[in-house]
Amino acid sequence: MLLSLLIVAPLLLVLILNLLPRGVQRHTGFWCAALFGLTQIVLVLLSVFNPQVTRVNPFGPLFTIKVSVDSLSLLVLLSIGIITFVALLMVRYFILERNSEFNFINLLLLTTAGLNGVTISGDIFTMYVFLEVVSAASFILIVINRKKPALEAAFKYIVLSTLATIMMLSSIALLLLIAGDTHFASIRAAFHYSSHNFLFVCAVGFFICGAFIKGGVVPFHGWLPEAYSEAPAPVSVLLAGIVTKTVGIYALIRIANSVFGAHFAINNLLLFGGSLSIVLGALGALAQNDLKRILAYSSISQVGYIVIGLGSGTALGLAAAMFHLFNHSIFKALLFVNSAAIEAQTKTRNVDAMGGLQAKMPYTAATSVLASLSAAGVPPLAGFWSKLLIIIALVTSGHTVCATVAVVASVLTLAYLLFLQRKVFFGSLNESLAHVKEVNAGLLLPAIVLAIITVGAGIFFPFLLKTFILPIESVFGG
Repeated sequence: MLLSLLIVAPLLLVLILNLLPRGVQRHTGFWCAALFGLTQIVLVLLSVFNPQVTRVNPFGPLFTIKVSVDSLSLLVLLSIGIITFVALLMVRYFILERNSEFNFINLLLLTTAGLNGVTISGDIFTMYVFLEVVSAASFILIVINRKKPALEAAFKYIVLSTLATIMMLSSIALLLLIAGDTHFASIRAAFHYSSHNFLFVCAVGFFICGAFIKGGVVPFHGWLPEAYSEAPAPVSVLLAGIVTKTVGIYALIRIANSVFGAHFAINNLLLFGGSLSIVLGALGALAQNDLKRILAYSSISQVGYIVIGLGSGTALGLAAAMFHLFNHSIFKALLFVNSAAIEAQTKTRNVDAMGGLQAKMPYTAATSVLASLSAAGVPPLAGFWSKLLIIIALVTSGHTVCATVAVVASVLTLAYLLFLQRKVFFGSLNESLAHVKEVNAGLLLPAIVLAIITVGAGIFFPFLLKTFILPIESVFGG
């Protein structure tokens, strides 16, 4: 398959770039990674409009890589391409040392290969291997600037990630013992006949807990606020935008849909965990005054919407969850891009020390407000449509309490994000910030690109519904 290049190509790029002379590495690494990111976006869009593209084998009969591509994976691959490209655009402004910049590009390519591998794997053990590639690269990315707070955050991340690894590997071992195979279809067939088997129950529980840890779902979210807030700006964008969504939430969606199906007990567990994340994440955001920590807790809340959409146990819920995963990747990456711009100009993340920045940073303010409104589900922005679909899926499946939680939490989200925008951008200008000016065009470009996507996805929702969202219902494994 042509899309198997999305795993092989970044690995080859890492090998080739590290064989080049040191001086050439610094000049070519950025452009090679940028070209690959754009190529991934184009390949995915071509695959959406021409499914035959996914069946092309670029290696011929000599070498075959077995991958599984459907509407679920195409949407995530598109998100990966966009967010990794945006993170790359930021690297020259926030990774200060030249050697660190090249190291970042290497790790970004490895992370991209791992994320793509997780997304298009049709085998649970293969998925696990790529999960670990992403986890290892992410740990190093968090500490790439070697600052003490980042080291502490990375330590928490690696400890909990290791726990998640143990749980997932134990789950895979039990599934292999029962099903005799690790392919999704084989495990699903065995689960159909043995769903009440004690070992199967343990395997399901272990995998869901592992995915909850990697996705930062309450009550396994302890590592996330520190990792998001203390990592360098491009890494925060990468983590919040796509890494945790893929290794935690997408992995959970893929296994729940392709292996376990719409199982009553599993759905209830997802609904409980998702609702808890929505509420506690929003309340946690209200209690913070650090800009990046507010956004980190907001991510925990937004991930809860994806989980309860999946927990509805319906085809519409699956489609809505995937659409919100895409939307959250875009608007949360935009908010972290802008938080980096604000921190770079003001030298602080304390929102109490800000105020009136709209006059000094008008474009950053405008794109931040758009992202906040999309996160809160205000029409006609993209976040409104995905949240609306999730609520409809919950109501039609009889989960009115969870639907009510989703609506109330959206109002709470609107309140704290607008409060955040008011404290940062509006009101009278803090005298200590009189010297602040808008960031340069190179830093504005990622924010503008993401803002256009979140506005465009809302305005052209009918087109996206037909092209991207409704096809997801056809792979529903209920």
